[in-house]
Amino acid sequence: MRTHLIRGVLALAAVLVMADPSAAQSVIRGRVVDQGGKPVDGATVTIEATESNRRAQVKTNRNGEYMQIGLPSGRYNVTAAKDNLKAVQQTNISQGAPVELNFQLTPTSGLTPEQVKANQETQALAQQAIDAMRAGRDDEAIQRFNELVVKVPTCSDCYYNLGVAYSKRQQFADAEASFRKATELAPNSADAYTGLANVYNAQKKFDLAQQASAKAAELAGAGGGGGNAEALYNQGVILWNAGKFADAKVQFEAAVKADPKLAMAYYQLGMANVNLGQLPEARKAFEGYLAADPNGAKAAEVQTFLKQLPQ
Repeated sequence: MRTHLIRGVLALAAVLVMADPSAAQSVIRGRVVDQGGKPVDGATVTIEATESNRRAQVKTNRNGEYMQIGLPSGRYNVTAAKDNLKAVQQTNISQGAPVELNFQLTPTSGLTPEQVKANQETQALAQQAIDAMRAGRDDEAIQRFNELVVKVPTCSDCYYNLGVAYSKRQQFADAEASFRKATELAPNSADAYTGLANVYNAQKKFDLAQQASAKAAELAGAGGGGGNAEALYNQGVILWNAGKFADAKVQFEAAVKADPKLAMAYYQLGMANVNLGQLPEARKAFEGYLAADPNGAKAAEVQTFLKQLPQ
């Protein structure tokens, strides 16, 4: 979950700007094999968003391969199952970054009855936590995830989800601690650094937010002049909040170059140009927004701006 609190003064009118994540779509694919490494034909792969009721399901082919396209960016639980065997992983799907998730289905016959019971209880608790978060019951989600990290102290995804839930409750100190723990357990998690950046951003700790966002962009492959448009967009948002409009403009320009369909990057680019007094460039950016998303949430506002901006 990515929440950006954006403040800015438009030269044409005083406005409060809230930037939403892009409604970008991507793809997840992978392979399901058995204990011996042989492909599993006909396994059911279920893909469920952790923060909504969005759900997709697909079957593996004879090579054990599966693919699902058209998934909006976000956090997902992915389950591969056949007969009495099941494996679950959590992943983040980002626009422009195909996800490969492979599974090995193995029996639990080697476990003691006590271990089997403990695993079942942990899985049930995890499902309760995810269901609570998906339904917007943040207090319950926080309670369940805290119970989970007691049982599984190395669960980086648990800490990440705690950070998300605490952020929604505006309990920023707890959110920061949770995201920091997630980065300790999973140093290569761009999601955890993005969450940390958003927490700093909400508290107007813009220098720290920029550092965390830059790390997230590096991990997501957005560094070096290309790659992940969403990560570039997030960096622009943080710079915008810090009042660094020229620097923000650079990031928004890179974002629309990386993904010409990322409408909100065009919108923020237009706003940056307005604040910099670069009105012809602002017009071009706002026109880019309408081309990318003619019926988007900001369409009416953008059309108003275009009527006021010089040709």
